[in-house]
Amino acid sequence: MDTSVVPPRAGGVDHLVGRDAELARIVDLLVNEDAGSALLLSGEAGVGKTEFLNAVAYAASEAGTRVLRAAGVQFEADVSYSALNQALLPLAHLFSDLDSTHREAIQVALGLRVGTPPERLLLSNAALAVLQAAVAKSPVLLVVDDLQWVDRASAAVFGFIARRLTGGPISFLGASRTGAGSFFERSGLPQFELPPLDKDASTRLVDVRFPGMAPTVRRRLVETAQGNPLALLELPSALRAGQRVAREALPHVLPLSQRLQSLFLSRVQDLPPGTQYLLLVATLDGTGDLSTLHAAAREASGDVDIEDLAPAERDQLVCLDTSSRRLLFRHPLISSAVVELSTSSQRRAAHRALSRVLSDPERRAWHLGEATLDPDEQVAAQLEQHARRVLNRGDAVAAIAALTRAADLSPVDADRARRLTEAAYIGADATGSLRNASELLEDARRADPYQRKSLHFAAAAVQLLLNGDGDVRTAHRLLAGAISEGRHGYDATNVALTDALHLLLLLCFYGGDPEMWEPFHAAVNQLRPEPPPLLAVAAQTFGDPARAEAATVGQLDRILATAVDETDSARIVRIGTASIYPDRLSALREPSWRVVRQGRDGGPVRRHLGGLMHLCLDSYHSGRWDETAQLADEGLQLCEESGYSFFAWYFLYNNAIVAASRGDTDTAQALADQMTDWATPRGVRSALHYARHVQAVASISDGDFERAYRHASAVSPPGLPAPYTPHALWLIFDLVESAVRSNRRAEAVDHVRSLHEAHVEALSPRLALLLGGCAALTAEEDDAALRLFEKSLSAPGVDRWPFDRARVQLAHGERLRRARETTASRDILMSGLQMFEQLGARAWAERSVKELRAAGWSVSRKDHHQKHELTPQEWEIAQLAASGLTNKQIAEQLFISHRTVGAHLYQVYPKLGISARAALRDALTALEASALGD
Repeated sequence: MDTSVVPPRAGGVDHLVGRDAELARIVDLLVNEDAGSALLLSGEAGVGKTEFLNAVAYAASEAGTRVLRAAGVQFEADVSYSALNQALLPLAHLFSDLDSTHREAIQVALGLRVGTPPERLLLSNAALAVLQAAVAKSPVLLVVDDLQWVDRASAAVFGFIARRLTGGPISFLGASRTGAGSFFERSGLPQFELPPLDKDASTRLVDVRFPGMAPTVRRRLVETAQGNPLALLELPSALRAGQRVAREALPHVLPLSQRLQSLFLSRVQDLPPGTQYLLLVATLDGTGDLSTLHAAAREASGDVDIEDLAPAERDQLVCLDTSSRRLLFRHPLISSAVVELSTSSQRRAAHRALSRVLSDPERRAWHLGEATLDPDEQVAAQLEQHARRVLNRGDAVAAIAALTRAADLSPVDADRARRLTEAAYIGADATGSLRNASELLEDARRADPYQRKSLHFAAAAVQLLLNGDGDVRTAHRLLAGAISEGRHGYDATNVALTDALHLLLLLCFYGGDPEMWEPFHAAVNQLRPEPPPLLAVAAQTFGDPARAEAATVGQLDRILATAVDETDSARIVRIGTASIYPDRLSALREPSWRVVRQGRDGGPVRRHLGGLMHLCLDSYHSGRWDETAQLADEGLQLCEESGYSFFAWYFLYNNAIVAASRGDTDTAQALADQMTDWATPRGVRSALHYARHVQAVASISDGDFERAYRHASAVSPPGLPAPYTPHALWLIFDLVESAVRSNRRAEAVDHVRSLHEAHVEALSPRLALLLGGCAALTAEEDDAALRLFEKSLSAPGVDRWPFDRARVQLAHGERLRRARETTASRDILMSGLQMFEQLGARAWAERSVKELRAAGWSVSRKDHHQKHELTPQEWEIAQLAASGLTNKQIAEQLFISHRTVGAHLYQVYPKLGISARAALRDALTALEASALGD
């Protein structure tokens, strides 16, 4: 048996009265050689979660499973990897079995050696590898209590592990209070809420623990406790002997939470001062390590010894785990009461003692910061260094806390303002703490007005402006001014400067005005010794790709070749930004997915959004339209929850372009209008270009080429794409096709000629495919046109762009039919038709069918718009939509997201062979009649 497991009390009866069914089910789920399961247990405070975990752990240990334990500590939530240290330290003997990279990562994170803080994904894989090494001897169950107090860094690693347990000998069981927030991401994991005990079980529990209690008193306690086991066990302890047997009147009933808190306060308050001191040290330390408590006891001003813990043990407030030499609180409310009863001077003394006895520099700096009352630059500098270390390993929240405390302890106002400004920048740039960032910036401004000119202040202020009601030009002016007036000497190694320039690059793109790029290029050209390669590449490929040099594209490819091993999420997103218009996002899919997974596990919000944006765009172009819609919905929800409202237009665009391509032009137009209404007053011209793209595709889907031409040419008129209007490259086929079909052949020819002269086809294979198709569309002679079509469609890699390839095939088939090459036209049209139907691009599929029929080929019902059976939810949503309800009204009626409704309708339309909501009623009627006929 694993002796680290807390066994049940004597008799094994009272600790889990009324829980037999739940215990058997969860033990069966988690305790077997092929379990590989994860479960999140929740319940109100005092419902018995810890005792339940103890019982599961005991049963697992008895069955031969190795049990690892950890618990969150309320006052250690800012100490990175403290909970992970508890869980994995018993496996330290296995660290030597890891490869050097993983071994160093886990040893540094757990404070066993000094080194560069590890990247979170690397550490997560290292932790998982340690667990996998442990199962060579026996299955492993990882049990984590009080997830709501687990530090962010540990929570991310635990979440990573819990999501990767499938059918193996490792299981995970976590517990947290119902309704309590935590850093642990619960979505996608099975959850079970431990309910209060029923009346019969509550009565049995009281009878077992207090057999002599009068029935009337017992009934009163059961009613007051409302099934809360902790209250049932602890409330009688506050009663006098006469009250328990009904010889004395019971006290008035108070609300349960207040009564429990009062009870714990009184129990802790009665302890000797030395005991209270040690409990306070144990609470603030969070590890329960007895050697730390022993050393801290020697630091106490009075006569305190480790033996002073005995009264707390006798009163069952704490227990000692002899195998791990750790002190364990019986319930977190005990440690809460300990802190509440302490004075501020007592807490500072305990922190000071811990800062003197701890060897870990990060924990020592944190405790020293909490112990210091007056400004002290030496302590502030240590906290600032601590912030740098935790930020390097991805713990932005802990870095903000450390910088804020360092600012409080800064004797000089300029240092205080600088640290507050950096904390605000981290909050705005990474964590999504926009409201907190605003408050920090205001505090920094009051401390030192000059800080308003710093790069961090300007960058944080830009994020607040963009995600509020500010406009892009104001944000651009603020940041460009800070860069030009900064004291950085245009040093290319200055991280704050390069970060600011990458942000200015985005502002220039958002504004879509060539004049806004002038201060950006002026600053980049002054960088010494030379601009960073990624910044120099992005300036061309993202700023004005139509004029990008071939050498620049080659440099991008070299950067992409190193991205597979990149661990910096900010750099991955920036590489993605540079890769959008050269169509290189597919080379960045796995790193982008890493960024998204890190975001889902609690990583930086802005990076999470950036990874989603790039995956959405790549998924659309590569024909993964369902994935595009799902990721876009995730992005919209994240924007709403995090406060990064500015970036919602990216995800609206992705949903809209999928809708337009699938023929749901009403939805596409509504989303484009939403983008336009939002972007116009804020001066976000790039969003307007994206909306025009949606409208052009939707117009072509409707067969309205006149309107399509107006939208496409509004982004950039025929001829070489307008300067610094990168999205014009994505409309070249829309512009040329709509120009040809609206009798503007001269404009189409001019556009193709100018694009060839600019060698746009060298930018990416997709653009070469589209430009080849455009050239064929504008060719006067059939022979020349057909040669151009064949050349563009036979180029290597065109299958990577299924929708674009199918559109060129459709144009090719149409030209073949007009040239009376009917046999050849059938093959090319059928190939395009199959792809359109696979994608659900109904309008283009209809055009393909019409061309086939015009060529004399019959398209059977089996070949075209074959009906697929609707799922029950699709059928219900379709019927409600056919009745005239909006997506929002349907969502409210079915208790789902309105975006989920839209995603289902995207699936329904191609199954019914329709392209618009208005056709739903007739399609459903026909489907019902067909079913009756069958």
